[in-house]
Amino acid sequence: MQDIINEVNPKNELTKFDAGDSVAVHYKIKEGAKERIQVFQGVVIQKRGKGSTETFTVRKMSSSVGVERIFPSNSPFIDKVELIKRGKVRRSRIFYLRERKGKAARIKERYNRK
Repeated sequence: MQDIINEVNPKNELTKFDAGDSVAVHYKIKEGAKERIQVFQGVVIQKRGKGSTETFTVRKMSSSVGVERIFPSNSPFIDKVELIKRGKVRRSRIFYLRERKGKAARIKERYNRK
């Protein structure tokens, strides 16, 4: 059954990222007859699901109000996902960021070893 679903809905090839990474999601918005690309930039707080049902949640602060948006990974409306920086976290779901404010909500950057 899962093979049939994956065959009907081919998976988008997105940049590899994990929870804690800062990303910019470029997605298409339809306004009447026009279509434009809007950018949602924030921290990935979770990834869930597999294959065609995979989603990821991005959180950002907009005028001191937390905004979260859930994106399906294989959505045709996602133009691209840009990786801004890799975050150093120990958990796959970092919901504790919701309670943190200001500098306490920062995530250390992860560097690649040579």
